[in-house]
Amino acid sequence: MLTALWPDYEEAEVDDRLRVPISAGILLVGEREGGGLCAFAHVGLRSYADGCVTSPVAYLEGIWTDADVRRSGLASELVREADAWARSRGLTEFASDCELGNHESEAFHLAVGFQEEVRAILFRRDVSPE
Repeated sequence: MLTALWPDYEEAEVDDRLRVPISAGILLVGEREGGGLCAFAHVGLRSYADGCVTSPVAYLEGIWTDADVRRSGLASELVREADAWARSRGLTEFASDCELGNHESEAFHLAVGFQEEVRAILFRRDVSPE
């Protein structure tokens, strides 16, 4: 599921995502009735997030559901569990992001109660020696 969401990840990066220390975040999963996993939400802690006024904040680093369980409410349930996790640690804000053209993710975020704060285009320049 992680490589479906982040196809550019190397195997070691996927392994790192799966080993989330409780002090740094939580990895929530959704299970199929017959066994096996069909969804996940990776929630981290960040010292800063655009639009937030407190620190640290919970941050929805990634969320995924297999196609056959989309629109079943499972992803919303994972976000509610993430809210509870954040509150249990005394956090008062929960942030996230999505790419500008990812309208499905944008609609999901709005549907589960996130509010849009900032739109941005990020730039990069290579300054390595020629």
